[in-house]
Amino acid sequence: MPFSFKPLWVKLAQEEMTKEELRQALGLSSATIAKMGKGENVSLDVIDKICSHFNVQPNDIMEHKKEQEG
Repeated sequence: MPFSFKPLWVKLAQEEMTKEELRQALGLSSATIAKMGKGENVSLDVIDKICSHFNVQPNDIMEHKKEQEG
C-alpha cells in the first residue's frame, strides 16, 4: 500500500461529506471507494475527478507511504 488517501478522508470530514456522497457526486463505483479505503491503486481519471471537484492538487488528497524494506 504505497499510497494513503487519509488526506481525502480528512477533506471529506471538513466538507461534512460522506464517502457515499462523494461516490455519487463523481459517479464512482463502490469498488473504487473500497480500493481507496484500502490504499490500493485507482486510475488517474479518478484522481482527476476528485481534484477537479475540490479544486485541489493530488498531494492534497493522497500521500505516498514509503514501504518498509525487508
